[in-house]
Amino acid sequence: MYQALYRKWRPRTFDDVVGQSHITDTLKQQVAGGRLSHAYLFTGTRGTGKTTCAKILSRAVNCQSPVNGNPCNQCPACLGIENGSILDVLELDAASNNGVDQVRALRDEAVYTPAAVRKRVYIVDEVHMLSTPAFNALLKILEEPPSHLMFILATTELHKVPATIRSRCQQFAFKRILPGQIAQRLEYVAGQEGIDLTPEGAALLARLADGGLRDALSLLDQCSGGGQQVDEQAVLDTLGLAGNLETARLMELAARHDTAAALETLSRLYAGGKDVGAVLGELSSLARDLLMRKTAPRGGSALLTGGYDETTMRGLGELLTAPRLLQMLNRLQDTAALLPRSSSRRTDAELCLIRLCDETLDDSAAGLSARIARLEEQLASGVPARQTAGSAGDGGAAQQPARPQPAPVEAPPWTEERPPLPEEPEEERTLEEPERRPAAVPPAQPAVAGGESSFWPAFAAEAKRKLPSAGPYLVNPEKTVGTWKNGVLTLWVDSAFTKAMLNKPNITEVLAQAAGQRFGGQARVAFQIGKPSPEDLGTGQSPEAGQRDALDALLEFGEQFDNIIIK
Repeated sequence: MYQALYRKWRPRTFDDVVGQSHITDTLKQQVAGGRLSHAYLFTGTRGTGKTTCAKILSRAVNCQSPVNGNPCNQCPACLGIENGSILDVLELDAASNNGVDQVRALRDEAVYTPAAVRKRVYIVDEVHMLSTPAFNALLKILEEPPSHLMFILATTELHKVPATIRSRCQQFAFKRILPGQIAQRLEYVAGQEGIDLTPEGAALLARLADGGLRDALSLLDQCSGGGQQVDEQAVLDTLGLAGNLETARLMELAARHDTAAALETLSRLYAGGKDVGAVLGELSSLARDLLMRKTAPRGGSALLTGGYDETTMRGLGELLTAPRLLQMLNRLQDTAALLPRSSSRRTDAELCLIRLCDETLDDSAAGLSARIARLEEQLASGVPARQTAGSAGDGGAAQQPARPQPAPVEAPPWTEERPPLPEEPEEERTLEEPERRPAAVPPAQPAVAGGESSFWPAFAAEAKRKLPSAGPYLVNPEKTVGTWKNGVLTLWVDSAFTKAMLNKPNITEVLAQAAGQRFGGQARVAFQIGKPSPEDLGTGQSPEAGQRDALDALLEFGEQFDNIIIK
């Protein structure tokens, strides 16, 4: 009968355990020196060797001729424990024996001396599944056990084990096995089993195992079932994975906002038998690695899962910012959590991919942060805020060119069109009259706000040099317009967000000092959300503009009387 590889190649001695030398060396010394504890607590992730070390320890403490702390696996005690014929060594699953009655029965049996071996050993796997009454029932015998009794508890969730239990055990934490150690073990097992495993295939299996040797052996068993060579492509095809090249391609398309090409790639992978959940998982792993490189450029390489060359990682890192990567990673994690309960996994994966390509469709907090970062970059580079990246159809490869801004037009002295002056006798007309009738600008055109007659554009440009962080908001007329009146510099902003970005002590202090130097005297800064009125826009102009306003008023007065001619 065929036996699974992870069962067939389970370690039988402490020396065979991979990647846990900090635990196996201590246990061997305790066995060899006879300094054994009555209770052990093994913790760690799945497939790292907790139950295996518990079984080895149960044989070692009862072995008739141990070798340097290892069981000989030849004496009747070792053979009997291994084949299950000796009932003094009992392995229990707390997931199915979690009631108080089962623990009480175990406690009542534990007082009896063993019949065939020196120590009665209870191996309780997944001990965190015990109920609170069951833990209480176990506590007393765990605190004061008989000399012939030993408990070995194993769990993957240490935080669920009561502190009273942990304090009465020697605790050993099993760490994740390194990918290199897993790959080396896989190559050894493959050589013994006659499996044609390539180094690339072993490295990929080790990375997919996520630190668990048992998972790696199970994956090798699955990929070698067909008898073909187990290389990287065979692993990808068997497990339904996209592979590094396809994953990096999908990430690049998402970074370039090419929604159409990204959806076509996902459809091709789906048609080829790839699991959409696995594809999104690979994207999540890649996004995580890119984020680690962004946030920890010096020591981040040690945190990477590996599998991607430096050129690929550097190119993708240049296309994606940290807020964008955070948004993508959050979206991928949320979708992965919903997929097991989804009625249409493909649809959910496509929706996730669309939001990855266009962060404006993501209404989450991370999506909002990514959009804000994108706008700040555009403003800092001089691109108008209304300009966005290419649409989903054109893939963003060719962005719409920036619409040229009209050159500022010098505002005339008059801000509104007036009816012509009444007809006067020919002899009373002067040559200066046509000069009082230039073409007026329609009232809707905010020429005074942004034209040369206004102080704000030059003032904002000067402030930008002193405040680089606030410069994109100050120089953009669609976001901020400043007016001056009665010693108050009022900033008219488009939204509460812009107000929050500018209403900071270091920014307002610099603006107040600049306004005081320009207009004289003390100045303070105020904020208003909305657009300034024409009266507000008329303030803060040059003296010449003030003279024109006075002439304007005089002309209005002269129009009320037919016998007054202003020359």
